[in-house]
Amino acid sequence: MKNEPRDEELEARLARYDQWMVEGRIPASSKVIPIKESLCGLQWVLPTQQMLGILRNARSYALANCLCRTTYRRCDNPLEVCFYINDVADQKVEQGVARHVSLEEATERLRLANQHGLVHLTIYNPEQHVFAVCSCCECCCHDIQFLKKYGRPDLIAHADYVAEVDTESCTQCGTCVERCVFGARRHEDGSVVFQQDKCYGCGLCVTTCPSGATRMELRKKQQ
Repeated sequence: MKNEPRDEELEARLARYDQWMVEGRIPASSKVIPIKESLCGLQWVLPTQQMLGILRNARSYALANCLCRTTYRRCDNPLEVCFYINDVADQKVEQGVARHVSLEEATERLRLANQHGLVHLTIYNPEQHVFAVCSCCECCCHDIQFLKKYGRPDLIAHADYVAEVDTESCTQCGTCVERCVFGARRHEDGSVVFQQDKCYGCGLCVTTCPSGATRMELRKKQQ
């Protein structure tokens, strides 16, 4: 951190995650999920279609304001784009902080989140596997701040899928640079440089690539 004020709430959350990991209660705070990939009890970053699949399979879900942006208010991205699931959804509705919505409205909310370049995250804790799915921004999201502000890539596990770029189809327009939350793309000498090892598989680059040069492929496992 460069001359930034301490964020005591964020540091307390980081300490809590570290303790859970030491105790073996969670393997990571997050993991990126690719399209059509199944959910296996971690906190993951999700593309829109996978997030819809989780909502379809939930017994109950409810729409609520993003807790991260409500806390930090560092941007003007939409607030009401996050969902609680099952028992927690019912509890939040009873408390008046969330509301049950149709799948059609949920779909529209997720489309809105995608338009604003928000990353879909599952929220996981030791007491319940996945109790929320949120659409987060890099300036307010707790987990993305852990990664970018505190240098903690161990708290977000990569997806089994990763972005691939067809260099012949790529027009070097740079749209993907603006969309990449994880810093995997940058402008360099008039060209777009893609560092695949930094890609977490959120899929935001795929949904806005005008030439269709970016796609998601199975990540090669480390030997």
